[in-house]
Amino acid sequence: MSEMVRDAAPRFSVIVPCFRVQGFLRECMDSVLAQDFTDFEVIAVDDCSPDASGAILDEYAAADDRVQVLHLPENVGLGLARNAGLEKVTGDYVLFLDSDDTLVPGALSALADRLAATEDPEILIFDYARTYWDGSARRNALAELLDESGAPAFALADRPQILDLLQIVWNKAYRRDFIEEHGFEFPVGYYEDAPWTFCTLITAQRIAVLDRVCLHYRQRRQGGNILRTTSRKHFDVFDQYGRVFAYLDAHPELSRWRPQMFRKMIDHYLTILDKPGRLPQNATAEFFHRASRDYRRRVPAGFVRPTGVAGGKYALLAKDAYPALAGLKVAGKVQRTVRKHAGKRVKQAKKKAMDLRYQALLRQPLDENLAVYSAYWNRLPACNPLAIYERAKELAPQVHGVWVVKESLADQVPAGIDHVVLNSPRYWEVVARAKYLVNNVNFADSVVKREGQVHVQTHHGTPLKSMGTDQKRYPAAAKGMSFRKLLARADRWDFSLSSNQHTTEQWERVYPCNFTSLDAGYPRNDVYYRATAADVLEIRERLGIAPDKTAVLYAPTMRDYQVGYVPRLDLEKISRELGEDFVLLVRTHYFYDQDPGLQKLQERGALIDVSGHPVVEELCLAADALVTDYSSIMFDFANLDRPIINYADDWDTYVRSRGVTFDLLSGKPGDTPGVIATTEDELIEAFRSGRWDDEKATGLRTAFRARFCQWDDGHAAERVVRQVFLGQEAAPAPQPPEERTVAPRPRAAAAEAGLVKLPAPRKAGDDRVPGTDADASGVELAG
Repeated sequence: MSEMVRDAAPRFSVIVPCFRVQGFLRECMDSVLAQDFTDFEVIAVDDCSPDASGAILDEYAAADDRVQVLHLPENVGLGLARNAGLEKVTGDYVLFLDSDDTLVPGALSALADRLAATEDPEILIFDYARTYWDGSARRNALAELLDESGAPAFALADRPQILDLLQIVWNKAYRRDFIEEHGFEFPVGYYEDAPWTFCTLITAQRIAVLDRVCLHYRQRRQGGNILRTTSRKHFDVFDQYGRVFAYLDAHPELSRWRPQMFRKMIDHYLTILDKPGRLPQNATAEFFHRASRDYRRRVPAGFVRPTGVAGGKYALLAKDAYPALAGLKVAGKVQRTVRKHAGKRVKQAKKKAMDLRYQALLRQPLDENLAVYSAYWNRLPACNPLAIYERAKELAPQVHGVWVVKESLADQVPAGIDHVVLNSPRYWEVVARAKYLVNNVNFADSVVKREGQVHVQTHHGTPLKSMGTDQKRYPAAAKGMSFRKLLARADRWDFSLSSNQHTTEQWERVYPCNFTSLDAGYPRNDVYYRATAADVLEIRERLGIAPDKTAVLYAPTMRDYQVGYVPRLDLEKISRELGEDFVLLVRTHYFYDQDPGLQKLQERGALIDVSGHPVVEELCLAADALVTDYSSIMFDFANLDRPIINYADDWDTYVRSRGVTFDLLSGKPGDTPGVIATTEDELIEAFRSGRWDDEKATGLRTAFRARFCQWDDGHAAERVVRQVFLGQEAAPAPQPPEERTVAPRPRAAAAEAGLVKLPAPRKAGDDRVPGTDADASGVELAG
């Protein structure tokens, strides 16, 4: 066919590099030239192939003017051959087609239609299928990632899972001006697709997908792919990821992608190590050490390792622990074998394999700079352990903290917090080797306390209710409990944390074990002495509390004698009777599922349901007052020196079923924190009359605070870190109560910011009860 001059650039430029593919080349070229969409050009690059590939290409060029052939004077490899083709392209979009692969019929039409529908994104990703010598085909296993629902085009940040697709270039159409603008080109080497693929994807502003197989990826039985052969050429992967990170270094605006690129790099290294026959036997250790060096050099701050066996391998790379790799592979083989069986045999085999691995880990040296944290039976990071963790990062940065969480919550762990999934391989590794274990409950019975390990029991509340061995007297509270196991768990404690003398005495009595009481205060309460007026206002704004509203936090505890959550207050009535100047924040106990009724009330504006709010301390800072029953939150809230009202409608039943350590309702200073209400009407009256914050309530609160906030002064976490992690004296000594500065009340914070005006001081002889005039909160709007 004679040469034709095109009036406009073709829609597609298809680059086909060729080297020793004469047996497959015709099928490849025919698959392109037979497409029903004809607006394309083919740039075929003969990479100085020693076979007839070059001549075959010339035949096609002579027959079809859409084919242009470049004959390279020397063999340069796949990447540079593609670069040579890129210098010749004129199309709007560039496709790369390996010369032993084929386009499926209708592929270019489908691509053109999708590009038009998505308004020409920089990159369009399409699907492929592997084809085998026996005629069978298997579609890409991650085809679901190409779901076309949702936005026609998107940023990678919106669908980062796209990075999990095979790092290849031939399943994508690239806009030519995008390539030219950023100067993308292929490096030399055998893993040249990795830097091109990752760098283009993280740079593109708009990406689209096509959920259609457009290419058949030929799987040769033998040869044809260096990536499946035994060779030292696999060491090239280190240079390629070096290029990826050099690109990130040159483009700081893309730094958010470092964790993902790091994980892709390590996964790639581990794939090469895991695949049999990839590396010569005498090169495996060298490859591992190179991979380990890259790991330590490039690990982003706060990187969270994956869970399972993969996480164990990450850990080995981090430590350059090549001898342990073989053992981990054996454990992996055991687990893979186990999966082939079913039912009880599967669980038993897995447990045996895990037990054997755990026993082996227990013989390894302790990691003196590793701490394991857990809270509330492996829920999300919270409470005293979280406060200690945060302070340790400042005072003992050499101690790396790892959190244990349930699998169902793993994706909710805040960014930057290293964590392991309960009962995963890495979980057993960290609990076996960590120097420190910190929990506000107990670690599982299966966790062995090793000589040299330090267990810190932080607890999660001051005990009003009976605990430990005292629970023997209360069957409802002790149902299903083995006190022998309970004390065996307490035997592992080295330190038991306390915030007041009452608590210390209770712990030492009901847990008769050989721990040391750490009378430091509760670290979770430090925030009450460090929070500013701005912090208080910011929290209230996030929660949707207006500056002039009086926020009342209602936080009841659970009942051992009841099954499930049973509301004890008519919250709609309470909200209505208190009036529009008040707002209720309702937080149910974490043992219970969220109450759907609260959601309905919230939708009607009767209250704000904060049951799912992750940080209870923020709720306390936002509240003007607390209404609770017997929850230990009252002891923490007392630090803030704000009104506490106890709604004790079932006190006698609670005492009989659970037992208590003191009489909350005695009315004596130190026992009772403020107003006591036993009916809804009494509770409403307490607010209407102003008794909730009068002189008597203030006096009771002061005595209660002196007794139960004895060592809380904002430095509790520091005392724990210094004594436990640094081996120092638990300093500084607790400040005298009169020298402590607590976070300001919300109305004072709002007044300081000019959002409201505080009422004038009451004059002598003025017998008005606070809260009974036009504004029940006693606050006037500023201006």
